[in-house]
Amino acid sequence: MAETDHLNHWLISGGRLLGDERLIVKGYCEGLTALGVPLTRARIAQNYSNPLLSAWGIIWTPEETRRYTVPTTVLSTSAWHGSPFEYVVTQRRPLRKRLTDLDVLEEHPVYAELAEAGATDFLAIPLEHGNGSVQGTSFTSNAGTGFSDAHIRYIEDTRYALAAALEPIAMRQSQKSLLRTYLGHGPAEEIDQGHIKRGEHRTVSAAILFADLRGFTQKASTWSEGDLLAMMGEYFEMVVSPIQEEGGDVLKFMGDGILAVFNIDDDAEASCRSAVQAAELALTNLRDYNETAAEKGNEPIEFVVGIDFGRVTFGNIGSPDRLDFTVVGQAVNVASRVQELCKKLNEKILVTRSVAEHMNGSKQSAGYHSIRGLQKKIEAFAIRA
Repeated sequence: MAETDHLNHWLISGGRLLGDERLIVKGYCEGLTALGVPLTRARIAQNYSNPLLSAWGIIWTPEETRRYTVPTTVLSTSAWHGSPFEYVVTQRRPLRKRLTDLDVLEEHPVYAELAEAGATDFLAIPLEHGNGSVQGTSFTSNAGTGFSDAHIRYIEDTRYALAAALEPIAMRQSQKSLLRTYLGHGPAEEIDQGHIKRGEHRTVSAAILFADLRGFTQKASTWSEGDLLAMMGEYFEMVVSPIQEEGGDVLKFMGDGILAVFNIDDDAEASCRSAVQAAELALTNLRDYNETAAEKGNEPIEFVVGIDFGRVTFGNIGSPDRLDFTVVGQAVNVASRVQELCKKLNEKILVTRSVAEHMNGSKQSAGYHSIRGLQKKIEAFAIRA
């Protein structure tokens, strides 16, 4: 219709090219208010391809435009079940509620919250993307008369253009999220910047961390598949979370082994300190896990960590049609061998001299040892809490 032509044109041209979800939603909502829509609040949600986050979105009010995220855990709670967003996403139909005529105590709690904040009218509509997914969108008004039929037509007539403006951003967000989930933050950033050719690489100074679960073969032969997978999930979480918190990137899961790199802007002290702190936090998590396991009568688990620091090559390897983003170099091999040495010396964390010399914490020499791939013996250091 003629009244919304200008807003629709802006959404699929200048608005879309902004590439910023906040600015797009802000411009869209201001466009609606310019048409006379008594808009008090808008919430534009987008699905997330992420194992931890269900959705992201924008909340607009005349005072601010802000971004929010929704964890996947919300989908199993009453905040989602029976909500207007669940309705429009699953039914693919608009939902209108005049809050002044509604017994909000008999409805989903979101209506009571809106009414308490002064809202008189509520409209939720689906936004459909080209891949068939449906996004939830809601609009509220505090005006005494709420939305008129004309106001609702304006919103419905512009929803396709709004979806067209936001879909490219949603696709990029999901792509980046999936890359971070499967490759780690650093490799995801490299790929996002176009570093995708086979053999393309860069050399960095980094701390390399190897973690390995002890007794995995025995557990795999005696534990049920369900118990084994549950334990593996716990193990990876207790190690990976500290690595990410300390600025590291998990590059590989190799059976029960974990390979992580701490570049930290080529700052040797920061890289080594972060890698050791991540290992110590992981062992703290392990102690908590084993205490809980003992209370439940379950078998404890153990893992060991080896850390080295040095120059490594970070980049793409593989065949023309199957690439892998990884790190190679002597420090990677040494960290792996030092992790194996932990089992021989009955230590939880061992680091090389190149790591120890950048540490201020308590450490103790564990002697010189021969390792595969090196002619000279290396000195290993045990970390003492």
